[in-house]
Amino acid sequence: MGNLVRMCFTSPADPNMTHSCDLQCLGPMTFHPKTVGHKIRLSEGGRRAQRAEDTFKGGVVFTSRPVRTHEKIRVLVEKHMLHWQGAMRVGFTNVPPLPRSLPLPPFSMPNLTQTSGHWAAPVHESYCQEGSVLEFWVSDDGYIYYKNNGNKQKLPVDVDVRKPLWAMIDVYGQTCSIFLLGSEKKDLLFKRTSCPALEPLIRRPSKILTCFNFNASPLSADNRCVVCMTREADITLPCAHRCLCLGCTSRVLVQFGTCPLCRVKIDTGVYCVPPTIQTHFGSKA
Repeated sequence: MGNLVRMCFTSPADPNMTHSCDLQCLGPMTFHPKTVGHKIRLSEGGRRAQRAEDTFKGGVVFTSRPVRTHEKIRVLVEKHMLHWQGAMRVGFTNVPPLPRSLPLPPFSMPNLTQTSGHWAAPVHESYCQEGSVLEFWVSDDGYIYYKNNGNKQKLPVDVDVRKPLWAMIDVYGQTCSIFLLGSEKKDLLFKRTSCPALEPLIRRPSKILTCFNFNASPLSADNRCVVCMTREADITLPCAHRCLCLGCTSRVLVQFGTCPLCRVKIDTGVYCVPPTIQTHFGSKA
């Protein structure tokens, strides 16, 4: 029997914390804990990046480790603010997160993309609605792609894939909070995925939910989130089940990747329709 090859990863936040992975694991996937935009606050073990709501800039983040070509990074858009224009930018860089001069520039475009080793492009606002899941990756020939709810777009950039690449996200404009769900890469014989972050997850801060209409009126059992059983189920999954609150959605996607009711796999496209969002889009009561 052949030996199982293992890879060892070190946490950027704590050099004394290591993790071993086998060949089917891509390694832990978090945002880099030290090199972040000056308006970004990281939480949930480095997987949530939340930008201050009083600005549309200062939201650049990087992955904590290099990524591979065709490694699809999956990001949940947790919150957006409709009074800003534009949405997040995604891209890649072959300049390591450390060492970099801080504070980071306020914009990935044009501040970083005008310097050597940085490539990024804007994601259309329609792909960054609150509750949606976005995948993006770089191909072997250097093109950046992103995908949401089965719709794939090719971005007009030419990435140098000959050097190690870190994924780069600018939490810009309407996008103000994202959750890094992990990554996956399809090889010839099997699919490889990132493993859970080295840092333990903490409970979702309640103040992130203040944009929703969670009032004090009691909820019927049919309207409650099936996980926490306390908040309103305002997330509609691709299978059409509306059974999760936004606070529990990210944990369910990371830990299980399936609908808790019918077990259908959740690939992309999670639709959020809380009352405040319906009002923004002009829906009638």
